[in-house]
Amino acid sequence: MTEKQIYQMKDPIITVDEAAKLLHLHPFTVLKLIKSKRLKAVKIGRVYRIRESELDAFLDASST
Repeated sequence: MTEKQIYQMKDPIITVDEAAKLLHLHPFTVLKLIKSKRLKAVKIGRVYRIRESELDAFLDASST
């Protein structure tokens, strides 16, 4: 197993729909957060993917 594969296992990548369920928000709201650059995500083709660590960082920043 390569170092990259180990890192990916430690920091899973989730979809906008999965993030919306975790945040108890509508997926369109999550997309607005991404487009306003309040939530970091990577666009792959026509869809966004979010690292769980970025979601955690967003929650930490928004809770203060």
